Amino acid sequence: MKIRLGPAGNCISAEEKGTTGSLKRIVKLGLEAQEIEFVRNVYMSNKMAKEVGKVAKELKIELSVHAPYYINLSSSEKIKIKASKKRILDSLERGNLMGATVVVVHAGYYGKNKEKSSEMIFDACKDLTSIIKKKGWKTLLGLETTGKQGQWGTLDEIINLCRKLKYVIPCIDFAHLYARQGGQINYKEVFNKLKVLKLKKYHCHFSGIKYSLVRIGDGNERYHLQMKEAGPDFKELAKEILKRKLDITIISESPILEQDSLLMKKIFEKLGYKFFSV
Repeated sequence: MKIRLGPAGNCISAEEKGTTGSLKRIVKLGLEAQEIEFVRNVYMSNKMAKEVGKVAKELKIELSVHAPYYINLSSSEKIKIKASKKRILDSLERGNLMGATVVVVHAGYYGKNKEKSSEMIFDACKDLTSIIKKKGWKTLLGLETTGKQGQWGTLDEIINLCRKLKYVIPCIDFAHLYARQGGQINYKEVFNKLKVLKLKKYHCHFSGIKYSLVRIGDGNERYHLQMKEAGPDFKELAKEILKRKLDITIISESPILEQDSLLMKKIFEKLGYKFFSV
């Protein structure tokens, strides 16, 4: 069992600017992970990715990457699918160079036909994984659970795809699940469903979240919030993780980033977990 916590993006409280400065701050805070955010584009060069990876390795910080948000593998326009694949492959290349465990992706949208969209996303992911295999990259493709009704990426959809393809794992965003389900979440049920994948390690996102209710049991995410401002309940998630003795990384997508990672740490410690233990 191993629990790693850290922010999505560079630490707000870092004295030194840039990713390496953030990594140094993470160590001082007693955290062990960071997700590198390629929000609009893959801004990091291969050289810089190697340097970041070297620092992370020295500091024993686990890295992951979030691919740019401008991705739609189920677009009706082939040029957009091609561009989406390139952004993902560029992210995977940098991720592999920095030793990242996973590149997280929002795969696409339903459009007019859910079944057709799922087929298109599967085909695209199959192409991407063939390149991962050919290149010998160690970084995996992570499909993130989404928070809006029009987005592809329910827990069941992602599990179904991950069962069929190697090098693809789920990224469980608990806030997105909570919003999409209209303010409801059953952590036990989530992990029970994931059992079929026989994951040795889990990669997750967490924050509070604002959502709008579409109907009972269905909602759309609006924006992320601090954990103290809105659900879902992190303490109940922490209890389930400890009960199952999971190897898990939880990335804070809260607006206050590392501050909520530290709040997560405090909750785990109050429940009896000791960090930095083997």
